Amino acid sequence: MALALKRVTGVAPRMIWHHETDLTGLDLVVLPGGFSYGDYLRCGAMAAHSPVMGAVRAFAAKGGHILGVCNGFQILTESGLLPGALLRNAALRFLSQDCYLRVENAQTPFTRRWAKGDVFRTPLAHGDGNYTADPATLERLEGEGRVAFRYASAAGQVQADDVDSNPNGSLNSIAGVLSENNRICGMMPHPEDLVDPLMGGEDGLPLFEGLVEAVVR
Repeated sequence: MALALKRVTGVAPRMIWHHETDLTGLDLVVLPGGFSYGDYLRCGAMAAHSPVMGAVRAFAAKGGHILGVCNGFQILTESGLLPGALLRNAALRFLSQDCYLRVENAQTPFTRRWAKGDVFRTPLAHGDGNYTADPATLERLEGEGRVAFRYASAAGQVQADDVDSNPNGSLNSIAGVLSENNRICGMMPHPEDLVDPLMGGEDGLPLFEGLVEAVVR
């Protein structure tokens, strides 16, 4: 993640430790993947109560931009900054593979470099990436255009019950969601793992390029 951010900004990102509470001067907060607190109790549940998350909530309340990837997405849902929850993968095992995402809303800071319907490749690596929400929340997300990305085939076809295109079984093939003001995005796959030809491609680069453009404009 740090490499992706440095690639598009030209400077190394500031690292924040979980017990810190001072986010002064930050333009963007990124919660990366990992296994915070060993994923004990529930993925992201303990991290959601760490001191830094109070500062992150305050940052969000002021309209700050926040990106959460994988465990970062789980923390955002556990902290109430994004709706829904991430359950065990439908296959009940850890998955590490490439997948394809279809852009559902291109009018956000996170998707502005794409067009609606664009498809890009990105790796995923998680055991608890099965997105779920109650019917009312799902209806609200869909109706308000707050689904940022869906799992899809390479051709852009979405089929929620197809394990090849929706490997973790997420409801409505949802791979990423947005806050009400579109300034917070959480997603399970790892776009930061494809931002350089040496990584095997640059499919994830538009997310970071567009996000930086939105933050600094």
